[in-house]
Amino acid sequence: MKNSYFVFSLLAIMLVACKNNVTAQSAANIDYNELSEKFLAQALNGEDTKEIRGVFANSTLKDLELALDNDKKKLAFWVNVYNAYILDILKDNPKLYEDRGSFFKNEQIPIAGDTISFAKIEHGIIRKSQWEYGLGRIRKWFPNKLERKLRVDKRDYRIHFALNCGAKDCPPVAIYEWERLDEQFDKGTEKYLSGSTIYDASKKEVAVTSLFSWFRGDFGGKSGVKKILKNLNLIPTTKDIDIAYKNYDWTLDLDNYIEL
Repeated sequence: MKNSYFVFSLLAIMLVACKNNVTAQSAANIDYNELSEKFLAQALNGEDTKEIRGVFANSTLKDLELALDNDKKKLAFWVNVYNAYILDILKDNPKLYEDRGSFFKNEQIPIAGDTISFAKIEHGIIRKSQWEYGLGRIRKWFPNKLERKLRVDKRDYRIHFALNCGAKDCPPVAIYEWERLDEQFDKGTEKYLSGSTIYDASKKEVAVTSLFSWFRGDFGGKSGVKKILKNLNLIPTTKDIDIAYKNYDWTLDLDNYIEL
């Protein structure tokens, strides 16, 4: 009887180990960055994204943590996922955008056994646990486990010219590849700022996107904004130039795409 119990226990342990090994191997075979690119491409084309959404929902936190093992992979993945879900949700339910505050805070994105919000992705994961209303200068006190495990190690101001929240004045959607991320972020930043920045030499004033005001800490304040604009040759100097923030057009526009 004891021998039978021992054999049964051993078989049970072997089955569990085998199952865990298969699961680990399956997760290891998933290229989450490539999958995020496919997800966004399908969303852009109006195709059914249910299968990919299911993979993200049923993945574990450990799966994502192991796969997204550097900031470039994290940023490319999360920007693609964020932009794809904006398209996926709002194309079917555009009225949700009428209450933007609730829309971005609602937990409606199933991933890694949890359901998270657009705000969690943007401010928690991509901006490294920044308080949403802290202008890029105040960290959140108690981020949860998912946020701590998946957030970037360092903030990158260029993400503000890659995330598309569905508004007309948002940066255009592009499919980001982690291997080319710096190149794509640089191009996207230059294109967006070149198209939205107006310098008035007679007034020595530059009119810029409100993104520079809302997330001023991410850009290094006004001096940082001027350096960015000067490096892109959008202003002649960083000295004695006033900054004016343009109004943001929140009109819904889901057909804003660019190839980078």
